[in-house]
Amino acid sequence: MNLLEQRIGSTVAIKNILFATDFSEVSEAALPYVTALSLRYGSTVHMVHVLPEVVFLRPGAPDPAMIGSIYEDAHSDAQEKMQQLAKRLRGFPHETYVRHGEVRDVVAKLIPEQKIDLLVLGTHGRTGLGKLIMGSVAEAIFRQVTCPVMTIGPRVLASAKMLNSRYERDLPPTQIKFRQILYATDLQPDAARDASYAVSLAQEFQSRLTLLHVIEDFGEHLHERPGPIDSALRKLEELVPDQDSLRYPPEFAAEYGPAAELILQTAGEHEADLIILGCRPAAEQLSAATHFGGSTAHKVVAGATCPVLTIRD
Repeated sequence: MNLLEQRIGSTVAIKNILFATDFSEVSEAALPYVTALSLRYGSTVHMVHVLPEVVFLRPGAPDPAMIGSIYEDAHSDAQEKMQQLAKRLRGFPHETYVRHGEVRDVVAKLIPEQKIDLLVLGTHGRTGLGKLIMGSVAEAIFRQVTCPVMTIGPRVLASAKMLNSRYERDLPPTQIKFRQILYATDLQPDAARDASYAVSLAQEFQSRLTLLHVIEDFGEHLHERPGPIDSALRKLEELVPDQDSLRYPPEFAAEYGPAAELILQTAGEHEADLIILGCRPAAEQLSAATHFGGSTAHKVVAGATCPVLTIRD
């Protein structure tokens, strides 16, 4: 049994949350989710900002004194911004870190150091220097780290702005509730473990839970009996052996077509507040990112109007 399975058990325990921020508007849109989860689970919030290594575009060896000045200025500016952000965590147990290096390397080191149970980050879904970007940093992070990752994509920003406005009026943090959870699975062996995480969150938040399997390649099996749909629905039901533990009976759905498109469509139809996906660990090629194919997780995070939680195999 690995550490993730031990932590899940029958109930998810989130004692330490790591919030990775680049201080952008999109990144900080994740903060209400961090505070809501901290309130729910009594978690300590760890906030980290990573300063990239200085890259000089002009030829020639730079003056060492100039390099030191650049680093010092950048570090001081980041510390000031981090202190401002920490003020919004009044009343929450929290720690802050300003580190230098590659974002994914720093995050990967902090997770075992601080016994992190959940990483939360915001992403722009586009490229940009120093950003947490889909297709490279953000996707590499949720493929490599050993804990679940909640990614707040660019389309979540509008609703998150409304939540963040409460801080400006010095009101208590919004009590975010995951009323509708969608768990999308390819029914591989890790599906039972990932489903137990989804079930535990549904129990904690008294959520409605939908389990979805997308059949992208049905080949010549479409008209078989029992068909792929019937078989998938049966397997989905087996993932929730104790359905009475949930406040609402779970729903099961199986669809034919493009995975990302149907995951987003189903999430929209059910007004999902959280999407949960399994993802494969990092390999030599970034295109092997998830169970659903090279760019499915990217497309889901970029297109979802709610957070996406990925659990690495």
